[in-house]
Amino acid sequence: MNPFPENIPNVSGVSSPALLFYPDRIQRNIDRMIDIAGNVSRLRPHIKTHKSREIVRMQVISGIHKFKCATLAEVELLGLEKVNDVVLAIQPIGPDISRFVALAKCFGDTTFSVVVDNASVVHQLNACCEAEGTRLGVFLDLNVGMDRTGIKPGMEALARYRLLHEMPYLDVSGLHIYDGHIHDSNLAHRTDRVEDCWTVAANFIGLLERMGFAPPVLIAGGSPSFPIHAKRPGLELSPGTTLLWDLNGVDGLKDLPFECAAFLLTRVVSKPAPGLVCFDLGHKAVAAEMPHPRVRFQGLEDADFVSQSEEHLVVETDQWESIRVGDTYIGIPRHVCPTVALYDHVHVVEDDQISGTWEVAARHRL
Repeated sequence: MNPFPENIPNVSGVSSPALLFYPDRIQRNIDRMIDIAGNVSRLRPHIKTHKSREIVRMQVISGIHKFKCATLAEVELLGLEKVNDVVLAIQPIGPDISRFVALAKCFGDTTFSVVVDNASVVHQLNACCEAEGTRLGVFLDLNVGMDRTGIKPGMEALARYRLLHEMPYLDVSGLHIYDGHIHDSNLAHRTDRVEDCWTVAANFIGLLERMGFAPPVLIAGGSPSFPIHAKRPGLELSPGTTLLWDLNGVDGLKDLPFECAAFLLTRVVSKPAPGLVCFDLGHKAVAAEMPHPRVRFQGLEDADFVSQSEEHLVVETDQWESIRVGDTYIGIPRHVCPTVALYDHVHVVEDDQISGTWEVAARHRL
């Protein structure tokens, strides 16, 4: 399946580099998410990928009312949109503890929760809620193998879960189980690894039940494991990249039915030597943490990547003679989430025409 749109829209008045969003493709991805989940109430999509109020609104119209986020700017955006339920999926520290509690108190129409793994943070959150005269929901963040955040299931995790229940201003919601380290391209291998992680979590859930705790709400997985966890009843599912998709998904997750809905617009700025073409697509325009190719160009699939700097991307291509300075290309970013965060706004494409712009409203830091 060709991931590119059939036609490049009329972009003569759009400066490059730029980011293009296709709402029709985004809506189809939302519909596919709902179909995989089986019930829209199971979805708690992450907004870190798009950071835009318009896509939040599209999801709300589609019946999605629970969201996950990673920054206080995203918390604020979801509060302003008056969604029903928000989980901050990173443990707040330092001044962000009081800032998060203040935001939660400010947006009273929304239920706010946060993931935690540290006892000191738990006490600070409880004290801050007491001082503000408000309450927060909390999820214990389990480390099931990613070794980035969370606490490994076991007796220490059990003690931390008990501690949460002792906090008078914190309402214990359940467990956050993230397996973002698993993104095998082979579905069978990916499934086996997800199941191994889930077994670790399930054993801990069984321990909680034997100790007399109420069945916890369970938030599980990311985009690569989303359809695997969807087969388990009772879980809340939190994919994020599925809304826009990217080259990692196109190349590495071929079993997932999502389509690219975000494209980079770039132009040729120079032909510095025979065979070499330079685009205005440097580190400041496309996420640079991945190895090359960090972008795939439509109509220039033979390009070999030579170098990239802040504002420039140099490729080598056999099509050099036919390419002109000023030529326009569109590309798919390797990793769309940090690419979106590089832009203040995106250009919206509808019916092969630029129809307006959307603000990337939560790309800033509070």
